[in-house]
Amino acid sequence: MTHSKDDMNIRIAQLDDIDTLFNIRTSVIENHQSREEIAELGITPESVIKMLETDCCAWVAEIDEQPIGFSIANATEKTIFGIFVLPSFECQGVGRALMQAAESWLWSKGMEEIWLVTGNDSSLRAYGFYLHLDWIPVGVESDGNFRGEMKFVKKRSVNKIY
Repeated sequence: MTHSKDDMNIRIAQLDDIDTLFNIRTSVIENHQSREEIAELGITPESVIKMLETDCCAWVAEIDEQPIGFSIANATEKTIFGIFVLPSFECQGVGRALMQAAESWLWSKGMEEIWLVTGNDSSLRAYGFYLHLDWIPVGVESDGNFRGEMKFVKKRSVNKIY
């Protein structure tokens, strides 16, 4: 069953949404990772709580109060940390709405440029999604946790009001 964007609500995630965020994250097909795999990267319920209590904000997309996706952004790092949508709700505008919430929040913090990373494979849907939303690929990361991933940047548009 498809839903219209009018049925969707985007709200700021609360600490009691943490388990839901992990359930959504581990449900995706492309770029799937288990809870154990993301824990190896240092992403645990405890680390996400700490992020949300400091310099990050997350948003939950819902239809009929059912969480269907989320995004999370980090103000200190000026980055979109992640956007994930349940497979049954892909290609229905959920990711775009979640990206808009995250971008608007970062722009509201006065940033002139923000960034994100994704797999360095142009056949990945995420890669095309970011291109479609005017993100610019600037190169493959060569060190740190993002080694081998494509870095995308986006500059604040002076014509938009956030």
